[in-house]
Amino acid sequence: MSQDKVVSLIVDAMGVTMKIALPMLLVGLVVGLLISILQAVTQIQEQTLSFIPKILGLVAVIAIAGPWMLSTIVDWTTELWQQIPLYVGS
Repeated sequence: MSQDKVVSLIVDAMGVTMKIALPMLLVGLVVGLLISILQAVTQIQEQTLSFIPKILGLVAVIAIAGPWMLSTIVDWTTELWQQIPLYVGS
């Protein structure tokens, strides 16, 4: 297997990983930012206050985007398994 194929596989894997992780990361970022602004405005200095809203936001994202995430991973994995003979043969 040539270096080009290995690099291509790694780039594809990273792309799929970023595509899957981005919705969860964005929701965590936005919820954390909103809670931080709320804490600054109300002068509440409790560090653990943002955990529950973040968890609820992530559960909502997984419930809404979970089927899309799963189908993306399954499609990429199926494509990878189908290409194994091409990688082993060369």
